[in-house]
Amino acid sequence: MGFRDLLERQADVGSDVSLSSRLRDRRFARFAAMIEARPKPVTILDVGGTVKYWHSRGYADRDDVQVTAANYHPGTKRYRNIRSVQADAADLSMFEDRSFDLVFSNSTIEHLAEKRNQRAMADEVRRLASAYYVQTPNYWFPIEPHFLAPGWQYLPRSVRIAIIRRIRVGHRGPWHDPAEAVREIDEIRLLRRSEMSEMFPDAQIISERIGPLTKSFVAVRDPLAQRS
Repeated sequence: MGFRDLLERQADVGSDVSLSSRLRDRRFARFAAMIEARPKPVTILDVGGTVKYWHSRGYADRDDVQVTAANYHPGTKRYRNIRSVQADAADLSMFEDRSFDLVFSNSTIEHLAEKRNQRAMADEVRRLASAYYVQTPNYWFPIEPHFLAPGWQYLPRSVRIAIIRRIRVGHRGPWHDPAEAVREIDEIRLLRRSEMSEMFPDAQIISERIGPLTKSFVAVRDPLAQRS
């Protein structure tokens, strides 16, 4: 098995045994504890989420949890307690302040291209619930998770655009159209710990580690845990 094949296998979220799936399971277990600690029914906004994700986690058709999955590309399948709405993660003005008990977001904020959009999403998360759980990959982790290439994020933008116009990188590309290549590269802006702390000043920033390396950060605010 080649190095790229190994990376792709470990990044496969459809596999129960991949590293990515195991990290997601561990991550969601922490959020599930936040759900279970709250009076029922619990209302949840998943920024960037999908109906399929919540079904896979065993939350479909539950009476004690109501989930709204806000995604630029909404899903079509419905369950009585899970709805999918089209939304811009940086502008959730369709919802009033404190509309939810919890806000959850998994690997979404880094897809917003610019820091101002990321900051806007963070402000919306903090506005919509008093408790939240927002995860994003670490800029300094040596393997870029979207392109599955070591050191990809450290290359000059022009070099990354030139490469992805010519070859497939991870699951992405090649994009022969220059405009498509630019959009593909500019979509992703990984965050550093200092930026997560800046955007979520009332949160605890948790490091998700693989051995000595920090793979992701999670901004967590849980007033119930703070009182216990």
